[in-house]
Amino acid sequence: MAIYESQFPVIEVPEVELTPHIFAASDQYLERTAIVDTMSGLSLTYGELRSAIARFAGGLQSRGFEPGDVLAVMAPNIAEYPVAIHGTLTAGGTATTVNPLYTQDELKTQLHDSGASVLFAHAFFAEMATSIASAIGIQTVIICGGEAEGTVPYEELLTASAYEGHAEVDLARHVALLPYSSGTTGLPKGVMLSHRNMVANTEQCRVAMNEEPEAIISVLPFFHIYGLQILLNGSFVTGKTVVTLPRFDLESFLQQIQEHQAKTLYVVPPIILALAKHPIVDQYDLSSLERIFSGAAPLGEDLAEQAQQRLGVEVVQGYGMTELSPVSHISPPGFAKPGSIGKLVSGAQCRIVDPETKQDVPAGETGEIWLRGDMVMLGYFNRPEATAETIDSQGWLHTGDIGYIDEEGDYYITDRLKELIKYKGFQVPPAELEALLLTHPAIADAGVIGLPDEDAGEIPKAFVVLKPDVAITPEQIMAFVAEQVSHYKQIRAVELVDEIPKSASGKILRRFLRERG
Repeated sequence: MAIYESQFPVIEVPEVELTPHIFAASDQYLERTAIVDTMSGLSLTYGELRSAIARFAGGLQSRGFEPGDVLAVMAPNIAEYPVAIHGTLTAGGTATTVNPLYTQDELKTQLHDSGASVLFAHAFFAEMATSIASAIGIQTVIICGGEAEGTVPYEELLTASAYEGHAEVDLARHVALLPYSSGTTGLPKGVMLSHRNMVANTEQCRVAMNEEPEAIISVLPFFHIYGLQILLNGSFVTGKTVVTLPRFDLESFLQQIQEHQAKTLYVVPPIILALAKHPIVDQYDLSSLERIFSGAAPLGEDLAEQAQQRLGVEVVQGYGMTELSPVSHISPPGFAKPGSIGKLVSGAQCRIVDPETKQDVPAGETGEIWLRGDMVMLGYFNRPEATAETIDSQGWLHTGDIGYIDEEGDYYITDRLKELIKYKGFQVPPAELEALLLTHPAIADAGVIGLPDEDAGEIPKAFVVLKPDVAITPEQIMAFVAEQVSHYKQIRAVELVDEIPKSASGKILRRFLRERG
């Protein structure tokens, strides 16, 4: 067995909960700005943020919220987001992050599955939040940024005294965060991340990232683990100022970079594409930039080079997944290699295994990447079989990604065993779209794959078999799906075929669909 170790310095994972860990050093800079909300204009210092978190926790406690209860957060990137997350953790609860652009059915599924008893939502989504809460029996809905009948105003919650006492939790087993991910395949599942998982990963990343108190322009959504852990929690650990944007708008993004003299950008490939090619970029002073870090989806070597040449900065990428809290590989400053995802984070172990024989392959040869370490999730919530398919009896998480390690300890991803489609960094599970297509009365069978796309990374394409004597157009099929899923899950192309290729066991043979394009 060939086990690769990290080249970064060894770290000791602090035996502490996530919230006190990320604010541990802030006693030294309580007056420094922690977060700036560009939508509302609200700005909080580290002292004000910590006070709001303690009072939010106290407000939850006064309303009967108990350790182990689940609070769901449905909001864009706003200053109140970390208050809701860390107030929940302070009260001993579990926070589940929700994509506010989900359809009502998607929201109901996650909220019901997670067992959320409290829903925190922005006023933008108040009508949806109250409707869903009523439908599935959530008793308490907290609204920030406005008011709604039958809900608790965020400001009222903050009138409570700071949380009394200390909620004792098992750092290694208590589920602090419950984001939802499709994993290596299938429908979205709750990813159980403990305090230790997330504390470990903040320390693993800190070894390789810039610790200067700079401004971080946070356009990636906080409901995504990349946005929450790297742009939010990771920034607070090192005393940075988080500048939030509710959505990606290139001009607004560039304006904030210029205004706050940002040095480091944490983005996804579609944003790098815009930075590399859009003419409006030349209208802004981006001379403060030193480094662009890409994650959540593969970054093409040519695109990275174009952005690097245009902006005169280092463009690197890392690797991870929600199940890894989320980072397992990162490129340290000044050591980037074209196409590499960087080096294994401190305290982690890696194997590269032939997916057929399950035997380790030599360095330089490709195989499935397996990972082990404190950042590996506890498992999927109420999904023991799915957990066992992803994490083996020795604790190795099978990523479903194919890659190799070179002679200097840098890793590369070359292919994917897993079937997920990555649309602009978001996960699109083909099985979910196939199940939806089969509910249409005119469709007999369907298979979905991802097609390469310069702007999005991949776009979902459906191959559809119609029932006999039925007339329906590809456009009608796409419209049917669009009415029932989030924007990023929508099918962008449809091809009508006579049959869907399948194995003897009935599994769709997507490689044959990919060959057809």
